[in-house]
Amino acid sequence: MNTEQHDLLSQIKYPCDLRKLQVEQLPALCEELRQDILKELSVNPGHLASSLGVVETTVALHYVFNTPYDRIVWDVGHQAYGHKILTGRREQFSTNRKLHGIMPFPSPKESEYDTFVCGHASNSISAALGMAVAAKGTDRHVVAIIGDGAMSGGLAFEGLNNASSIPNDMLIILNDNNMSIDRSVGGMKEYLLKLNTNKTYNALRFRASKWLHAKGYLEDDRRKGIIRLSNAMKSAISHQQNIFEGLNIRYFGPFDGHNITELVRILQQLKGMKGPKLLHLHTKKGKGYEPAEKAATIWHAPGKFDVNTGERIVSDTTGQPPKYQDVFGETLLELARQNDRIVGVTPAMPTGCSMNIMMKELPERTFDVGIAEGHAVTFSGGMAKEGLLPFCNIYSAFAQRSYDNIIHDVAMIRLPVVFCFDRAGLVGEDGPTHHGAFDMAALRPVPNLTIASPMDEKELRRLMYTAQLPDMGPFVIRYPRGQGVCPEWRCPLEKIEVGTGRRIKEGDTLAIITIGPIGNTALEAINEWEQLPENQGKSIALYDLRFLKPLDEKLLHEVGRKFQHVVTIEDGCRNGGMGSAVMEWMSDQHYTCHIARLGLPDHFVEHGTVAQLQHIVGIDKEGISQAVNQELETGR
Repeated sequence: MNTEQHDLLSQIKYPCDLRKLQVEQLPALCEELRQDILKELSVNPGHLASSLGVVETTVALHYVFNTPYDRIVWDVGHQAYGHKILTGRREQFSTNRKLHGIMPFPSPKESEYDTFVCGHASNSISAALGMAVAAKGTDRHVVAIIGDGAMSGGLAFEGLNNASSIPNDMLIILNDNNMSIDRSVGGMKEYLLKLNTNKTYNALRFRASKWLHAKGYLEDDRRKGIIRLSNAMKSAISHQQNIFEGLNIRYFGPFDGHNITELVRILQQLKGMKGPKLLHLHTKKGKGYEPAEKAATIWHAPGKFDVNTGERIVSDTTGQPPKYQDVFGETLLELARQNDRIVGVTPAMPTGCSMNIMMKELPERTFDVGIAEGHAVTFSGGMAKEGLLPFCNIYSAFAQRSYDNIIHDVAMIRLPVVFCFDRAGLVGEDGPTHHGAFDMAALRPVPNLTIASPMDEKELRRLMYTAQLPDMGPFVIRYPRGQGVCPEWRCPLEKIEVGTGRRIKEGDTLAIITIGPIGNTALEAINEWEQLPENQGKSIALYDLRFLKPLDEKLLHEVGRKFQHVVTIEDGCRNGGMGSAVMEWMSDQHYTCHIARLGLPDHFVEHGTVAQLQHIVGIDKEGISQAVNQELETGR
């Protein structure tokens, strides 16, 4: 980097400053931006490899387009760190993903440069198309950026289909790095690998498009006819048809997504073209940092690391409890060895949910279906209908996208699909787009479902064993992100009677009912509360409900008859969740106990560590103790 180009990034607070640079300075700026991301994420962990891969794309977009007036719609915020730095948030970037700091994913609540919410994949084309329609009659440009992994999502195809029939001038940028978090899978991946465009034809078409546009021949009716003629010519030249052009969306590429000067030139040419367009860019996830280029999955979110050596700083977990996801992965393989009907299904998360453990030993019985949660559910239903027993693992927040599939394609005909909802409850730094807040309240009314949540890893194993037994029907098991509580977690695989909870601790003063691992926090809070001098002679009973559906009516009758004061605690939304179920049941049975419900409030919970967020919403030990005191003071 020469001295006159040194420290270009410090001159840029907003994209208007970026546009003052010469094109020749942009490669140096990209290098600075890449180093800025590396430096910060080495000490403040986040999503590294994705953002490194789109540095040139980010710079080129903000250089060519008049943001924020022109709209850039990101698909999944993993790739948007460079965007944040260039849009007024460089000084705050050290607070990224921290409590009260800048948000982990772009959000219009934070910046006018963030045009839409993008925590879940595949929504950018639909959102951008809506913006493009709203911009009709103005000079506003709209650009959607979507990865090849996200392009496998059904919503992306729905957006493409609609974009071909609604008048719009949207530009879609396909960021093709052959990765989502794990390696991309499916037909779209194979199609993009094979897709090639005749370079001579592309150059001629660029020039022809500019000439036709200048002459006014690219108005809607003429443009569609010209595109159809162009497609026919291209098929004759390259002997292949293009799926995008088959939808009357002009296709350009593939081009090198790391050649910044060429990117600027191409974007400037495309900027004035009428009609929907798709620019296909080849990029490398982790670009510019060798360790991330070699192992993009590991470096998707690597935690802290040494920039110079590439060594990840990993905590010593010797003797510590395992992550729930790893208990799931190990137990699934153990069950699959015993039951040859068991298969595994995941939508693009084999490493994140640890299904890769079974995938290594039994690849023919595990299916990564790509970013396609609805399909994962209905695909599982189809296999179940014909005698297989799918374990369909989806992150709780992502499972929201498959709600109708769960109801219509599985529950309605009581198919034996085991839904394992990883990352249920508060997930921490990924924030409101990723908290698994709504699964219990959403699924509780659905007929034929069994819904359970284990208090610890041993209970998870037993629930998984129970779920695959004959005639269990659709079975939901929800569990959190992170470590459990049992270093010695391997236990015999034994059946748990469906609809039965447990009395964990005797007590006379008040009853606490929990579901899931939050019961461990409640037990610690109870033990500390009973040790306080002012609480001598008082005792709190703890019940692990274990099943949200069906409820353990025997357990609830015991609570209703014995206690006037009840506190329910759940790591899910309070409205409509487990506490609501208990309250409804008590009312139906004409019990008069007073019930205080603890859970996630009726607003989206921000980002921060799980411990910080549990404190804010009042389900940590302190919050539980305060709720107990308040209930005993004010409850009737």
